[in-house]
Amino acid sequence: MITLFKKEECILEKKILVAVDGSVFSSNSLDYLIRLFAKNEEIQLHLLSIVSSGGSDQNWMLDVDPLRTDSPVVELRKAKASRYLRDAEHRLLRNGFTAEQVNSSVESSTGSIAVAIHHQANQGIFDALLIGRRGVGKIGEMFLGSVSADLVNKCHEVPLWMIDGEIPSARFLLAVHATPESLLAADHLGFFMKNNPATKVCLYHSHSVFGSTKASPAEHFHKLWGADWCKEHLDLENNLYDAHTRILTDHGIDKNNIRHIPPHTNLEASNDLLKQAKQHGCGTIVLGRRGREIEKGLLGGVSDRTVQNAQNLAIWIVG
Repeated sequence: MITLFKKEECILEKKILVAVDGSVFSSNSLDYLIRLFAKNEEIQLHLLSIVSSGGSDQNWMLDVDPLRTDSPVVELRKAKASRYLRDAEHRLLRNGFTAEQVNSSVESSTGSIAVAIHHQANQGIFDALLIGRRGVGKIGEMFLGSVSADLVNKCHEVPLWMIDGEIPSARFLLAVHATPESLLAADHLGFFMKNNPATKVCLYHSHSVFGSTKASPAEHFHKLWGADWCKEHLDLENNLYDAHTRILTDHGIDKNNIRHIPPHTNLEASNDLLKQAKQHGCGTIVLGRRGREIEKGLLGGVSDRTVQNAQNLAIWIVG
């Protein structure tokens, strides 16, 4: 996050890296950004298009000769990507964003597109990475690539926003657990939707019969929130419903717009979250997950399955 000064006011930039490829999936992503952030001057968007140079004539030389220019094939791909980016910029400018809020770039990569996007996200000090998801489940991955699936596995340093289909609702479902990662997800949501009077959030805890996440000890929260704050606000016995609410209201979200949905016990948490989002008219599910070293644990598995099965939903994965 970067602080800048304008007209003697401190404006905190919220930087989002947006992967663009000219597809309908990118178009859905732009619609999503317009719905949430049009006329929000704190939002900064960087539109990124990655052009594959793998398989092009003589492009293997780029690995040993960095001064070598791209081949004609890659140059044509870059020109096409630049047109997509210009169209995307113009669309955002027509719908409430200013020229100062939007910039773009085209990069070439001889390797994985997902790795290239991940690298750009880490290098740019972004607050979120947004990508449109191609298709549902393994069929979509088989025919249209697995960039989004790779990013779910790789991208832990920057919160990842996955957009699937058309999302008409701006309401959020925040998955709450008695873990620090869950509170970080609430903080991420509050940071982006700060002081937005239209923001509506449903808090929901899904208790899985098999392998449900255990509550973290209170001292695990002290590093980020301090012992005094934790002593006053941690309601571990209540899955931290009140602590999540406090974080959101501290960001200026109206408490009257925060709804506590009673926790349910289900066989599988990801399907339950998708069901609850649909039932309560939520367009975005916000999830906290544990670090890369325990990615195969419950929270990581829930994130994977929620993304894989989402339809006409956005999934924010924090951690």
